[in-house]
Amino acid sequence: MAKVRTYPAYIVMSLVIILDQVTKALVRYNIPLYSWINVGEKWFADTFQICHLQNSGAAFSLSLPNPLWNKWFFIVVSIVAIIFILWLLHQSTNNIQVIAFGLVLGGAVGNNLIDRPIFGAVTDFISVDIPNIIKGMDRFPVFNVADSAIFIGMCLLIYDLIFISGKKIAKKEAEPLSEINDKVLDKEL
Repeated sequence: MAKVRTYPAYIVMSLVIILDQVTKALVRYNIPLYSWINVGEKWFADTFQICHLQNSGAAFSLSLPNPLWNKWFFIVVSIVAIIFILWLLHQSTNNIQVIAFGLVLGGAVGNNLIDRPIFGAVTDFISVDIPNIIKGMDRFPVFNVADSAIFIGMCLLIYDLIFISGKKIAKKEAEPLSEINDKVLDKEL
């Protein structure tokens, strides 16, 4: 089996970091903190908004009680996670995994190794109204390009696990049984 090339992951990671940092810079310099702008208001009312929030916590603003603890906790956890993801990347068996790991790496670096050390918090700016599926939750939590990249990367990894790698593993496990059945059938004949 040929080794999968991992360099596309670094290209994807770089593109995610660039897009993430450019969009965050545009928001920081053009939209005052805690301001909201409706996008496509004529057609969608306030369904899509661009805003400017600074999140010192984790996804969905979950956090530790002290902002300094948050900052260093997420930086350290990100470094450990990035090292683990790099190891997984070099164990990849197909291109979907390579792209997925590139997306996750780009998101992790963009949010936790650039924003937190430099700005002390992550800039979030994409706000989407969701149907009232979850009681008390009118809008989806505000997110950014890096968050989206991590989410898409994880979805690709789940897809791979269920439909690609998972089927290969199931097929390999089934092969010995079919060989045993063939041997039994040969003896009976």
